[in-house]
Amino acid sequence: MSLGIEARAVREVTLDGTGPLRLDEDDIDEEYGDIAVCRCGLSEEFPLCDGSHRRTDGEAAGVRYKYVDGERRRVEEIRLVAAEDDTE
Repeated sequence: MSLGIEARAVREVTLDGTGPLRLDEDDIDEEYGDIAVCRCGLSEEFPLCDGSHRRTDGEAAGVRYKYVDGERRRVEEIRLVAAEDDTE
């Protein structure tokens, strides 16, 4: 039985939270006249889009990827370990 759900590639993205950010007219792109917000998590200009999502072309469905220094790596296994302060 098909549920109509499409398998997609999964991307592991690590972001440092810095709190809320207010976008204003200074963030408007002079060339395009809009504000492009990053949704892939790979932008060096996060939260603004810098086109880094183009690197995701060719990701295979059902595969988990991690991008390190601009290089796509396939994640074969995920292991969780307790942080030092979580061992109490």
